[in-house]
Amino acid sequence: MTTTQPDLVFHHVPWSRSAGIRWLLEELAVPYAVNIVDVRAPQGVDEGYRAIQPHKKVPAIQHGDVVVTERAAIAIYLGDRFADAGLAPAIDAQGRAAYLTTLVYCDAVFDPAVSARAHGLTYRPSDYAFGGFDDVIAYLDAKLTRHPYAAGPVFTAADTQLASGLAFTMNVMQVVPRKPAFEAYLARTTSRPAYQRAQQLDVELLQQHPEVAKNLPQPG
Repeated sequence: MTTTQPDLVFHHVPWSRSAGIRWLLEELAVPYAVNIVDVRAPQGVDEGYRAIQPHKKVPAIQHGDVVVTERAAIAIYLGDRFADAGLAPAIDAQGRAAYLTTLVYCDAVFDPAVSARAHGLTYRPSDYAFGGFDDVIAYLDAKLTRHPYAAGPVFTAADTQLASGLAFTMNVMQVVPRKPAFEAYLARTTSRPAYQRAQQLDVELLQQHPEVAKNLPQPG
């Protein structure tokens, strides 16, 4: 008996910024292989991985001959490439702008602002392109109070990235405050079967790789 290797390879480590892409892949229900990249290994990541991801970070994907890095780009690529799953608004759809905005916002604003707060960085919001932490929280609180999902009334690939980021920064890092709108949003999104599968797959992956598990932050 022969098996066919999936032509989609996901470079990943649990409890990292790539968790949302794992969730998205499960939502899409497409076959994929996982290459675990121990980004927190004391000896560092093998230099050969730089050919895939120039900073030796996760996530990254290889789809045939195509390599995509950066979460927003990966989510846009996967949502459009596997459009039959209905997780990416069409280019001319009303929700497309909010969808793209949220995906880029997670990478370009939310992550750096939360990291700055977690590390105690004191700065003027006008000094950095990502602005201030308080503005991020106020914006997301208002957004998720007005709409049930990141791009409006329906769940999209943008929610896999926003919800995974909020869950980690609220529950593990404990930096983002527990706003009622955030908790209600996470209740809506993380109850999805694909999210639960992604979580279980990562638990199993870490059980297979205890040398990786010991370097990771644990969920609260």
